Amino acid sequence: MPSPSRLFGVAINIPEPFNAELSKWRHELGDPQASAIPPHITLLPPTPIADADLPEVEEHLRAIAEQEQPFDIHLAGAGSFRPVSPVVFVPLAEGASHCAQIEGLVRSGPLDREVQFDYHPHVTVCHDMPEAVLDRAEAELSPYDARFFVWGFSLFEQGPDAVWRPQRDFPFGLPLPGPVTPDPA
Repeated sequence: MPSPSRLFGVAINIPEPFNAELSKWRHELGDPQASAIPPHITLLPPTPIADADLPEVEEHLRAIAEQEQPFDIHLAGAGSFRPVSPVVFVPLAEGASHCAQIEGLVRSGPLDREVQFDYHPHVTVCHDMPEAVLDRAEAELSPYDARFFVWGFSLFEQGPDAVWRPQRDFPFGLPLPGPVTPDPA
């Protein structure tokens, strides 16, 4: 019998105060997913992972994070994927190439999978809403500007209530705890 699977994703968390700002925008625009999806930059879209495969996935992510270094992100302005997808987002003016490099590494090995769209790092602020709301979001967010330091990424899981929550953080450039080996001395 196959191992049960749960839905996971990998993302860069948006730090405060920007997390609260972007979340507030999504709530004010009436996006029904505002309470379920925290502001983030996706590195791996929602992916089913079998319970038995989770240790291998976490080791894969740990190895990637250990080899990466922190970097800066600059969010600036607003953009849209319309007409292909009804999404308004804040684009990355700086840090996109780092995100793309890490996304390629994350989406390899045990997380190798096809994706629907080419990778374009961004922070979604409005999704699947009427055109007038998407227009408003794009216009009102056009002056948005935020800069922050990226310390690592997180493994998120979608709960039974459809809310995405971080399960484990993977800081860049640091060896993460593993099995404890007794000191031979």
